[in-house]
Amino acid sequence: MSELILVKPSKVLEEKILEYKQEYLDFAETNINGSCGLYRCNDFDEWLEVVISIEKDKLLDNVHASTFLSVRKSDNRIIGTIQLRHSLTDELEKHGGHIGYGIRPTERKKGYGKQQLLLALEIAKDMKIPKVMITCDRYNIASSHTAMSCGGILTDENFHKGKEQEIYWINLY
Repeated sequence: MSELILVKPSKVLEEKILEYKQEYLDFAETNINGSCGLYRCNDFDEWLEVVISIEKDKLLDNVHASTFLSVRKSDNRIIGTIQLRHSLTDELEKHGGHIGYGIRPTERKKGYGKQQLLLALEIAKDMKIPKVMITCDRYNIASSHTAMSCGGILTDENFHKGKEQEIYWINLY
């Protein structure tokens, strides 16, 4: 049984979400993958409004997306973030993918990335998405291993914003 559950961000979780963000800052990391721009936000309520609106009303990169927090059941600690795009544009099919994810620095290399991704894949299945695309930087070994451990097949490599990328597809049906 999974140690994690996926929950949607909410005002109730503000303190825990900001603590999660602070850990990235403390580790001098400049991005929080799968968080809908949490790293760049200066106002929690504005960030939460964006997270909620892109799922239902507004579009991000011309598609709807759902953002989740991975929470460890035993202590309710936020372990990671994961975002699921409901569809892909032509551009996202080249350089974006359906799913972006991250694990907080102190919880890496413990298998949480795989658990988190498997949970998101179940949501994608429920949404009737037949297959999902994941991209990662070529040298992000942890992310590529996570994708492969969940059935990801490397189908392409390219350059995006000066970085080498790998593209993985996971068939859900």
